Amino acid sequence: MNGMHDLDGMDNFGPVVREGNEPVFHADWEGAIAAHTYAMGVAGYFIVDESRRAVEWMAPADYLTSSYYEKWLYALETLLLEKDVLTKEELDTGKSLREEGGFTLPPLSVETARLAMANGIPLRLDLDISPRFKPGDRIFARNINPTHHTRLPRYIRGKRGVIEQDHGVFPFPDTVAHGEPDRPQHVYSVRFGARELWGDDAPAKDSIHIDLFDDYMDPLDQAQESD
Repeated sequence: MNGMHDLDGMDNFGPVVREGNEPVFHADWEGAIAAHTYAMGVAGYFIVDESRRAVEWMAPADYLTSSYYEKWLYALETLLLEKDVLTKEELDTGKSLREEGGFTLPPLSVETARLAMANGIPLRLDLDISPRFKPGDRIFARNINPTHHTRLPRYIRGKRGVIEQDHGVFPFPDTVAHGEPDRPQHVYSVRFGARELWGDDAPAKDSIHIDLFDDYMDPLDQAQESD
């Protein structure tokens, strides 16, 4: 979807300030939110694309003024309400209104937590699905403006690139983020030249690599290449 979260390729937001010796968490509550989010995900209550979709629902002003883990908190609250794990009254009061034992969360072991954090979510799928593209193929990113969650950055839509690597098959975020049937497909590393994206003022030899799904691209045929 087109929203304030899609800041890639935009400018005039000021310099990126790096914090020296930045800690993993600036406060205990940040670590708690991270732990709760991983625990709920591992327990199967939601997946990472649903969490990303929830963050995209934030009002633009709130998104720009919220810290990283404040956005995680917003997504966690949104999804727990959506999945009927919590009620609005419970969230407002901080007190459970359910009978004891009505909701249980399996303990998150250290081993499981390390596996989730090291491998990321979602994991690659072992499915025999034919790829639409191969390394060396020239493509253009589809110029679409979906109202749903997508991992197709706005600033590369309609731009030409070259397939560099096939990463394998993964769940399709545009559907699974909304609880719809999955359309698993290949994900590729695609190289885009800087001048293709930002014009002749960009360095001629610079390029970026973006991971894109099959459904985000079309082959660049001779007619399109000559346009």
